[in-house]
Amino acid sequence: MGLLVFMRNLLLALCLFLVLGFLYYSAWKLHLLRWEDSNSMVLSFDSVGHTIGSGRRERKSVTLVLPPSNPSHPAADPGTDRAQKETKEHMAAAGPAIPKYDKLGFLLNLDSKLFSKPAPMFLDDSFRKWARIRDFVPPFGIKGQDNLIKAILAATKDYRLTPALDSLSCRRCIIVGNGGVLANKSLGLKIDEYDIVVRLNSAPVKGFEKDVGGKTTLRITYPEGAIQKMEQYEKDSLFVLAGFKWQDFKWLKYIVYKEKVSAADGFWKSVATRVPREPHEIRILNPYFIQEAAFSFIGLPFNNGLMGRGNIPTLGSVAITMALHNCDEVAVAGFGYDMSLPNAPLHYYENIKMSAIKESWTHNIQREKEFLRKLVKARVITDLTSGI
Repeated sequence: MGLLVFMRNLLLALCLFLVLGFLYYSAWKLHLLRWEDSNSMVLSFDSVGHTIGSGRRERKSVTLVLPPSNPSHPAADPGTDRAQKETKEHMAAAGPAIPKYDKLGFLLNLDSKLFSKPAPMFLDDSFRKWARIRDFVPPFGIKGQDNLIKAILAATKDYRLTPALDSLSCRRCIIVGNGGVLANKSLGLKIDEYDIVVRLNSAPVKGFEKDVGGKTTLRITYPEGAIQKMEQYEKDSLFVLAGFKWQDFKWLKYIVYKEKVSAADGFWKSVATRVPREPHEIRILNPYFIQEAAFSFIGLPFNNGLMGRGNIPTLGSVAITMALHNCDEVAVAGFGYDMSLPNAPLHYYENIKMSAIKESWTHNIQREKEFLRKLVKARVITDLTSGI
């Protein structure tokens, strides 16, 4: 009889443990998907560039409001219209109609506060439920990539930062660009002070620590931009794919499963055939940041949601967009091209001159520069190298 009572109590305790575990897991998943519930294209920042998000203390903030410019814009949905109507009604109630926005949709007077729900950095196993990316093909979404992404996530099994970074109450992030403006600035120690250091493509660290630092938290790249020499990889960092075309997801599957990379998969130049990272150190960047940077922030042509001439944001702008969603303080270094100095170095790690820049088919550098200048002027981001 005593054994039966013991077994019954043990089963009850086990059931209670499973129920509590399920509730905890469900609460975490809902936290990641909160951004799906908000259709308003609004971001809130305080006076030093902190995003206001759930679970963070609210501070005096400034706001960037980025309304769609035409009905075919992906953000022109009922939720956006409703948010804009509420904003206009609030403005009307406050007094006479005074112009508050410039032609790009940024506030002229940074004295309002609105709330935005952040998008998660990386794809997880619920990616097919994310409406904002489900209906767009790469680079603006995941349409047609379900099987590849599912296979990749089955191997990586991790969709977040490190536990230590996830537990921070205030995340300080810096995006390190590849511009020659970083050379001879001796910013290495200052860059390494940030909690999250993001580097782009194959920009080297070894030998340049004095100017660019030695710490790397995330290295975001696509196949053609990835480091090809294994010895050039830093020891500790997460490898993050930014998928600009369907071949990129196929390439990442090769990398994760250590399969042979096929050169016949449509890459525009040679790609890395191996990445010295274990599957749990690999992530897929949420493509919503590419979509938002292009259409909501920079204002590039929508082109029916397809890759076209001049409507692909640079990886730097995409990384900044990601940081605005997920960091409390955002800084940049190594951004900005000065075409008035044709003999200045284009990149901090090589001798190519600024004059080598040609008109880009995919990017609109001028529009991106306008966007980044707005962020710096509004003190949403801090530019350590003053290149923007």
